[in-house]
Amino acid sequence: MPSRLTAFQGCVWVALVAVTIVVPGRSAHAQSLEPRSYVNTPVGINFLLLGYGYTQGQVGFDASTPITDARVHVHAGFLAYSRSLDLWGLSGKVLGVLPVADASGSAKLNGQEVERDVLGLGDPLLRLSVNFFGAPALSMDEYATYHQDVIVGASLQVTAPLGQYDSTKLLNVGTNRWSIKPELGVSKAWGPVTLEVIPAITFFTNNDDFLRGKTLEQDPIYSLQGHLIYEISPALWTAFDATYYTGGRTTIDGEKGERLENVRLGLTTSLSLTRHQSIKLFGSAGVYNRTENNFWAVGLAWQYRWGGGL
Repeated sequence: MPSRLTAFQGCVWVALVAVTIVVPGRSAHAQSLEPRSYVNTPVGINFLLLGYGYTQGQVGFDASTPITDARVHVHAGFLAYSRSLDLWGLSGKVLGVLPVADASGSAKLNGQEVERDVLGLGDPLLRLSVNFFGAPALSMDEYATYHQDVIVGASLQVTAPLGQYDSTKLLNVGTNRWSIKPELGVSKAWGPVTLEVIPAITFFTNNDDFLRGKTLEQDPIYSLQGHLIYEISPALWTAFDATYYTGGRTTIDGEKGERLENVRLGLTTSLSLTRHQSIKLFGSAGVYNRTENNFWAVGLAWQYRWGGGL
């Protein structure tokens, strides 16, 4: 039943290909672009996802620091598992993601070139989402007659400080701190076209072992995603993605950095290969940035789904 399974794709968060990178004086957070995060999915469907992504960009620093011309390159893989749930009659999902990254970076420190290449586990992620309007929990048979109108949902996403981290180094793929991201999602369908709007706030705990024992604090990051999705055929959809984020000013031992502000645009395309498998291609780039933190990312993901009468 590929025509109905098209709606399942997108329930898995695949933006961890742009893993968080920690460098002195700045945390570079590549904000995710996630179309179809809030769709209705029959209860009991399992999703296994394998993916790869490449991210490249510049990292900006305050003019008072001796670090200039900083660039990073990240090759990242991830393994993810998700399951659709019946949460007291409402449709929901639970998701876990385990990323691995090979990050390399270069910069000039007091005019001298410095480099680092590190391979390690990124911070794992757990997310729980629920659609509390317009998307009741349905069996596979009930889902066959379901048609989306307006869906309103919410999610809570947590990353744990379990990734590779060395406080003596310039570049890491782990963050040595927790992050918590509450999010609201609104999705409206007009035939083959769907519009999604997703505001969110990301909160961070302190990193008390930043560059040999310094304390890194970061203000919340406020973000707003938008996705215009078009179903080309029952097995193929594409989306134009955009996100704006701001905030995230860092403070290191009392010395404040600059507020982040960025606009990113992207494209996502997903194709159902069989009843159980699909492949997704995605890419995004920054089109406006207040500081020099500017990244572009491309990637692909393979998804296998089973269970729930599928």
